[in-house]
Order: sequence, then structure tokens, then C-alpha cells
Amino acid sequence: MDETVEPRWMIVANVVRWRRYGAGGQELRPGTKVYRGGARVFVISTYPGMGNEDLTTVGQARNTGHWITIDMPTRHLHTFRAKLTYSPAVLRRAGQPFEPPTEERARETAAALERLAARYRRESHAGVAHPRGCLCHECLTAADGTDGTGGTGGAGPVSSA
Repeated sequence: MDETVEPRWMIVANVVRWRRYGAGGQELRPGTKVYRGGARVFVISTYPGMGNEDLTTVGQARNTGHWITIDMPTRHLHTFRAKLTYSPAVLRRAGQPFEPPTEERARETAAALERLAARYRRESHAGVAHPRGCLCHECLTAADGTDGTGGTGGAGPVSSA
């Protein structure tokens, strides 16, 4: 099996470090059931007819480190970006696309998915206050310039220093 796979442009994202979970989003869970928080995943397929609420991803499993392919909610991903991918493991799992994506097309799709993911995260527990000391993606990034909790006293931005 000395098959060389040509590199191609793909969309890459990271799994949110913490996600809100449970009744009213008052519990926090690290990452997802199959991916660690912060793990890099490659988006190999979207479901535009369903509003891209779910994506097919390839990444390394939380417990085994083996490469896996699963469908997961878009809201559990962030920092979508276009990247020229060379990894044979990822490219084999992605298969051959009907039309190879260009860099420009991958960047446009990544930007659209980033907007959708932020919207789906906001809507997933809309109207419910964040728990005290919240570590969800919005509270950690506070992209809107507020404390990220809607004034409910969560953790707000956390510095890495």
C-alpha cells in the first residue's frame, strides 16, 4: 500500500474546551464524549439542507487516540479555518470529493460555519442564565466585549497567563 494521497484544502476546527449541558445548560462538560476539549478536527462533510447543524468530522478519539469519523453538532466546534491538509489518515477517511475544494471556497465555508456555530451555541440555551463560574466557549472568549454571561456573574474571560 504505497499509495500517495495529494494534499487538499479542508476545513479544520477545534472542539470547545467546555460545553453547557443538561437542564437549562447549568452543568459543564469538558469537550465531547468522543473528543477532548481543544482537539483539532477536520470537517469532511456538511449537511446544508439541515442548516449545517451537524458536520461529519475526522479526528483523534479522546481515549484511544485512534482516528475516527463521526457526525457532531456544529455548536461544539470553534475557530473554523481553511488549511492545506497533508495527513494521509485524514485524506483517506475524507475520500475523494466530487469537486476538489479551492482555498477560497474552503475559507468562505469556514467563515460561514464559524458564524453558524456561534449562533447555534447562543440558541442552544437561549434565555437561560449561565451557571456561576461558567467556562463555556462564550464565557471564555467573550467575543462581544461583555463578560460573556449576559450579566449573570459567570467567570468571564480567562487569561492564559
